[in-house]
Amino acid sequence: MEKHRIVILGAGESGVGAAILARKQGFDVFVSDLGSIAERYKTMLEDLGVSYEEKQHTEELILDATEVIKSPGIPGTVPLVKQLRAKGVPVISEIEFAKRYTQAKTICITGSNGKTTTTMLTYHILKKAGLNVGLAGNIGNSFAAQVATENFDWYVLEISSFMLDDMYQFKADIAVLLNITPDHLDRYEYKLANYAASKMRIVRNQTAEDYFIYCADDEETLKVLKNTKVDSRQYPFSIHKKIEEGAYLEGNNLHININQEDQLTMSISDLALQGKHNIYNSMASGIVAKVLDIRNATIRESMGDIKNIEHRLEHVAKISGVDYINDSKATNVNSTWYALESVNPQIILIMGGVDKGNDYEMLRELVQDKVKAIICLGKDNKRIHEAFEGDVEVIVNTFSAHEAVQVAYHLAKKGDTVLLSPACASFDLFKNYEDRGNQFKMAVKEL
Repeated sequence: MEKHRIVILGAGESGVGAAILARKQGFDVFVSDLGSIAERYKTMLEDLGVSYEEKQHTEELILDATEVIKSPGIPGTVPLVKQLRAKGVPVISEIEFAKRYTQAKTICITGSNGKTTTTMLTYHILKKAGLNVGLAGNIGNSFAAQVATENFDWYVLEISSFMLDDMYQFKADIAVLLNITPDHLDRYEYKLANYAASKMRIVRNQTAEDYFIYCADDEETLKVLKNTKVDSRQYPFSIHKKIEEGAYLEGNNLHININQEDQLTMSISDLALQGKHNIYNSMASGIVAKVLDIRNATIRESMGDIKNIEHRLEHVAKISGVDYINDSKATNVNSTWYALESVNPQIILIMGGVDKGNDYEMLRELVQDKVKAIICLGKDNKRIHEAFEGDVEVIVNTFSAHEAVQVAYHLAKKGDTVLLSPACASFDLFKNYEDRGNQFKMAVKEL
């Protein structure tokens, strides 16, 4: 019988991880990337003895695959993927492939916003509780590579909708859906319903033994839940209403109630991650921890000492009574909405960059209530001016992080907050959002 031939499209972290696992399982492996492959990944593929190509997809080397593992970044609508599917070749995601070869249980976290923070917090709590746990998905090292080289009992996986689109047999033992808001709609025919349906694949294949944790305050989640059959045990969380089984906020106290005898109560002022959005993230992680029977003392301690993620509402400094916050990771309008929502008023907002067809309307009310000046940081700021010229008195253009921070410093008074939350991609002036955040932090430290 001819050898099972696995073709991997995309040679980033997930593709090379899949190659490591596929080689370990004895498959014939070929990797193809339409872009150029980073040197360290080339070295890894060469060490594995895996043949690869870059800057092209050679159809005859790809179409004869027994199975194809596709990078989440490649849309299912590209002609090559359509050809493969028309031929009946299964096209799957790295997580689908990796899960076949591990007995480990998975905690899968998805949502338009907050998934990285919630994944990190959940991992932090489990590690502190002494569980043998790995961290993978959209974050850290590839899931497949860890399945090939590690031996974890649990994985906390940050899962994007693109990964879910290519998931079939995969099952989350504990599934978390934080929220559904418009993002990446270009991949979903610009229909929010399509994107929401994609997010709900997180409960696919779940049974009555599994768990589904979701936000009871999120309209789109509630809408799509009405039309989705969920077999697992459901634990909602809310900051507006009391929840019998799940998590809720009462005054300043967070309650997590999975079994009546052992309820966890914690003051939100003890949470290391502050802001309304982080109350949601902490509730979701807290429910996961309680489902796993982790001690209340461990959960409280973990939630009190986790460090925030860099470039995500990261407090940089307080200078002359003014707070400087780096939220460079906010590359869409929704993330900026979260930032404005969670920061106290009198904000000097630094925003702008490469606009992905943004609709700034959803920011208007928060900008009117909380923002006293907008500093644009980008090559073309026309749309920001058009969107907000009637809402704030001052809108200034700047072309470097240093210049933006200098202008902010002169506009700010004691008690104000200077917030970098761009709502746009960064590659007009910076290498990536990390570079933008780092340059902002450098500029603040020079004040």
